[in-house]
Amino acid sequence: MSDNIDEHALLANLAQDYYLSELSLAQLAKKYHLSRYLVNKYLEDARRKGIVSISIASPTPRNLALERKFKQRFAIPHITIIRNRMDPLETKENTVHYAAQQLKTLIKGKTTIGVTWGGTLYELLNSLPASIQEDVTFCQIVGDDLKPNSAVGAMRLVRQAASKFSANALTLPAPLYIVDDDTRQTLAEELALKPTLMAASQMDIAITTPGTLASLERVPIWRDNKATLFPDVRLTDTVGMLFGRPYDIQGRFLNAEDDKTFGLSLEAIMRIPRRLGIVNNNFKTEATLGALRGHFFTDLLITEALAERILIEVDKH
Repeated sequence: MSDNIDEHALLANLAQDYYLSELSLAQLAKKYHLSRYLVNKYLEDARRKGIVSISIASPTPRNLALERKFKQRFAIPHITIIRNRMDPLETKENTVHYAAQQLKTLIKGKTTIGVTWGGTLYELLNSLPASIQEDVTFCQIVGDDLKPNSAVGAMRLVRQAASKFSANALTLPAPLYIVDDDTRQTLAEELALKPTLMAASQMDIAITTPGTLASLERVPIWRDNKATLFPDVRLTDTVGMLFGRPYDIQGRFLNAEDDKTFGLSLEAIMRIPRRLGIVNNNFKTEATLGALRGHFFTDLLITEALAERILIEVDKH
């Protein structure tokens, strides 16, 4: 009887730390002095014995007719449009959860996943069910945006994701923009950074979300030097930012001729087999439309409200 009680307590404690405290498998293994294999097995036992009960919400409703229209109009291979709910917060949560499920299906065996930054990606990675994925590598695509005290910067997200899956992490401890061309090229050859850039050039999946030019305003060094960072670029034409680069409503990167961004080149990024974009902001209409026209994504998840706004906007430009 005592052994049964001890086992029940162990399974309950492991489950509480895993599901409620969101400790990773590696952290649980260290805390309880167990192998990660046993941690995973005990968590499965906790579910099988009814210690953990998981409720499954009804399938997230999609607007399939609107998805077909977007595929025809924008020639995007994979698009998911989540129907609006009465509660806008519920709609956003559904979009993030569906994106997490889609990303999970793309992770098969040895996979390298590129990560940018932002609150939406933070929520997406948190929504992924944790598991041991030692063959997976989370990799930074470009340098860090240097937002002060940000909890959702690229380096932090890469490390957070790797910790959750007991996976590998490769970061780029360098700024997003380096103005001097020689410095930027030399830094890319540094021993500490080369492994990340090599892995990034061969990544299987990139996950990101379109930003806006306003995001640069939150970083004083970028805000005060926009003319230097984007020479000969008419920034008033910018409708969105992706991988640190501004683009216009027609889906053209505006700094392609003189790119000061440190990290993977645009050409290499566009060769990534699956480029997953998620937009959880209904006011990013022009940014999403430009990204669709530029074929920046192979996979896109948006809300029904945003999709309807895009179809109205598309006839204006």
